Amino acid sequence: MENSTLESHLGPENSVTYDSPYPLYAMAFSPAARARHHHPKIAVGSFIEEFSNRVDILSFDPDTLTLKPNPSLSFDHPYPPTKLMFHPNPNTLHKSHDILASSGDYLRLWEVKDSSVDRLEPISVLNNSKTSEFCAPLTSFDWNEIEPRRIGTSSIDTTCTIWDIEKGVVETQLIAHDKEVYDIAWGEARVFASVSADGSVRIFDLRDKEHSTIIYESPQPDTPLLRLAWNKQDLRYMATILMDSNKVVILDIRSPTMPVAELERHRGSVNAIAWAPQSARHICSGGDDSQALIWELPTVAGPNGIDPMSMYSAGAEINQLQWSAGQPDWIAIAFSNKMQLLKV
Repeated sequence: MENSTLESHLGPENSVTYDSPYPLYAMAFSPAARARHHHPKIAVGSFIEEFSNRVDILSFDPDTLTLKPNPSLSFDHPYPPTKLMFHPNPNTLHKSHDILASSGDYLRLWEVKDSSVDRLEPISVLNNSKTSEFCAPLTSFDWNEIEPRRIGTSSIDTTCTIWDIEKGVVETQLIAHDKEVYDIAWGEARVFASVSADGSVRIFDLRDKEHSTIIYESPQPDTPLLRLAWNKQDLRYMATILMDSNKVVILDIRSPTMPVAELERHRGSVNAIAWAPQSARHICSGGDDSQALIWELPTVAGPNGIDPMSMYSAGAEINQLQWSAGQPDWIAIAFSNKMQLLKV
């Protein structure tokens, strides 16, 4: 990824496809295979507009380029999961299994056991409402890589909730925005950011909960910001996308309000973004034009904007993508009822 000699088109020979019985949205890579005989796992969540949904756990063999579902690890999920994520640092668990988190009606934790008999067990259901047995729907969450006992959730009730998942308690809950909060991302151990239907990107520090910093606002008032990705290799940078827009907005938190770059080569709305896990200057975006574009951000943007360094055409509108931290050569995209892995 560090050199720029990628083919301009990622071909189907560099891809692996999983066909699901259901439309797919949420996806998650396990951070790394724990042992040589364990292949990386990928969780995929159905997007069925009713109560009953599914999460399937697939095993990916990079050598044979095969994806195999593991029926004993698949499970029913209430409502479509809005996000799935494996424990980011499983080596701290002192156990031989993974933990998977999902958001939807609640934040849920599941134990994925690799043993002589694979099995999956629910661990906890976390409700961020103090006054009701019902929870305002969760739009997203992020797992704190530095302090993995913390998960932050974002909700349509304008709040962000920080959970201590080891104790199963709310550490803090903040009214983060004026409208629905659509995404949340950790930067440092106690610093997170969120985006909202109010059109703002805000940064919060748990050491000073009374204040937040607005670092970007939509050019058109109240144009919702849908997704947020914080560059883990260079925390000065983050990316966001606007509703019904073909732009990926790159922000530098040192110079608020003015984007450092706007990536505008999609021919439809952008739905998903992910920074490369091993490089500070590469980002992938996917959208309604069925294109997945990989961009290399220059140190100085040219006057005519930035062109993607490579592109991939999917069979339908791309509604989600993930770049694997454990296998950084692979990007997963979801479109229709397919999950496709692209080798970059």
